[in-house]
This record gives sequence, C-alpha cells and structure tokens, in this order.
Amino acid sequence: VYTQIIDFAAALGISIDLVKLKSISKPMPSKNSASMDGVPFKFRKYDILVTDNVKRTKGTKFDIKIDDDKVCLTNLNRQIIATRKTVGKYKVDAAEERVHDINPDCTVKTYKTFFLPETKDQFDFRDYDYVVDAIDTVTGKLAIIEKAKEEGVPVISSMGAGNKFNASMFEVADIYKTSVCPLAKVMRHECKKRGIKSLKVVYSKEEPVSPMNDALADHTEEACSPEAERKGTKRRSIPGSTAFVPSVVGLIIAGEVINDLTADLRPASLS
Repeated sequence: VYTQIIDFAAALGISIDLVKLKSISKPMPSKNSASMDGVPFKFRKYDILVTDNVKRTKGTKFDIKIDDDKVCLTNLNRQIIATRKTVGKYKVDAAEERVHDINPDCTVKTYKTFFLPETKDQFDFRDYDYVVDAIDTVTGKLAIIEKAKEEGVPVISSMGAGNKFNASMFEVADIYKTSVCPLAKVMRHECKKRGIKSLKVVYSKEEPVSPMNDALADHTEEACSPEAERKGTKRRSIPGSTAFVPSVVGLIIAGEVINDLTADLRPASLS
C-alpha cells in the first residue's frame, strides 16, 4: 500500500520521512505545478506520516519512513521497492533510493523502527499535516490513530487487503459504516471502546478467500534471505497478497490524502 503513496509523493515533489513510518514534507517549486482537468494549481508544504506495520510501519513528511523491516522474497509480487537487488536491504533505505531516483529534490528522512505503543513518543504528530495508517497489527493501528486524534491531525486507515482478489470493491467510508471485512470489525469494536467517534478508512466488502493449501497455514516462514538477518516468524495463518490489490488500496489512499490537502486550492467545480 505505502509504496504506491511513496511514488505519488515523489512525483509531486513532496518531502518524505521514511520510517517504517513514513513521512513526506517539502514546498513544491513553482515550476512543479500540478493540474487537474487542465486547471493548474501549486502544492503547499505538507507533512504526511505514512505507516505500514506488518511488524513494520512506514511514514511519509509528506515524511516517509518508519520501518524496521527488510525486503524479502515474498515482497517481490507486490512491493515496488522489492527486487532481487534489494532483498535483504532495509525497506526504508530501498524506498528512499527509489524516491530520489524519481525526484532528487525530495527531502527524505528514514527511521528504522516499528510504530508501536512503546515507540510512538518518538514522533511529534504536530509536525504532520496528514497521517496514513497502513499498519497490519491492530495494536499498532490503534496507537497511531489515537495519537493522530489526540493531536488533531487528519488520519486515514487501511483495512484488510489480504486474501482478496477484486480490487474494484475497495471504497472509502467511516469505520462505523463498514461491513464484511474482518479487520474492520475488530477496529470498529476497539475504536468504540476508546471513544473514537469517526475514522476514515479504505476497505472492501469482498469476502476474503481461504488459502488454497491450508496445510501450509501453520508453519514457520523463512521468507527472507540470510542477508536479511531476520528469522522466520511463527504465524497462525499467512494471508495471501496479490500484486493488483494492495497497490489499488495505496492509490486510493494517496488520492484521498491529496484531495483533502488541496481541497481549498482547487476551483469549486473540481472539489
């Protein structure tokens, strides 16, 4: 999800903080004006914290990156930063390199850490204009959402994209308007317990499918090369991710962030 946001931000000249938390921030030169339906407009300085915890988080200053994870072979099918050359490399480093390949003028800051309740105080959310939660763990998601709400920073959260095949079914909604998605169900319950009254999310009503080979569901996965220096983790189940689903979620989120941040810059007919 977050890799799509990185590319989008880099192309627009938005600064980036890479953490397994990601963040992006930088004034856009006047020559880099963007346009919508032929109507030009300029981007202001935006700081966006993007996280992605699968036991990792990434951040975009709008900041890209907060992530303690490394590129593994299983990332090759869907993460744009994952190639045979980057296997074993920290994802924040691979993302920073890609951003600068697209736009050398982007400001990129990287953090090799996960965004978790115990690390959240390392980040001052007042530095960000928007927070993107692409974390896979409920604990991490709740931590970043609560912190964003406390600081009054807009936040958008990605729900489950694993074990799904119909990318066209993803939509933007408030968490309390969601249905079907197992992760959204858990998040509705936890958000209500914490008094979170609203939360913009991207989710799908598609029923998740079960892995074809259930016999492999309970095993130790050695997904990384020895150079990655990360041991396989014991998982009760391993959701499958296709190349064309998570990327769509990332593009939807990127569009929501840009549209929200630039709403006051566009003619009324385009808002």
